[in-house]
Amino acid sequence: MGFLIAIGLVIILVLFWVSSYNSLVKYRNWVEESWAQIDVQLKRRFDLIPNLVETVKGYAKHEQETLAKVVELRNQITAPGSSRQEQIEANNELSGALRQLFALREAYPDLKASKNFNMLQEELSGTL
Repeated sequence: MGFLIAIGLVIILVLFWVSSYNSLVKYRNWVEESWAQIDVQLKRRFDLIPNLVETVKGYAKHEQETLAKVVELRNQITAPGSSRQEQIEANNELSGALRQLFALREAYPDLKASKNFNMLQEELSGTL
């Protein structure tokens, strides 16, 4: 009788372990999938940035520092070997630089009227 109880206990422990392991694998996959979705949105955002920079270059000749910073941060985020934390920090800096770039719109009325700039700004804002 004691032998059957021991076997039953072992079976219950094995089932508990298998269930816990499967749950942990499921949660790990969710995390990886979430990061993959974030990476897709960031890639989309990075693909839009050069178009925005080119659009602004034509209107804002005096704002080369802001444009250079946006390009530098974009390249820093996409650099191979950068950790998630470095990517997050660079992305936060990039958001600030893009806000400065969007603020140029007020200083340059022609830029404000540019349909291409407005479209790119709206698309980028949707991915932030």
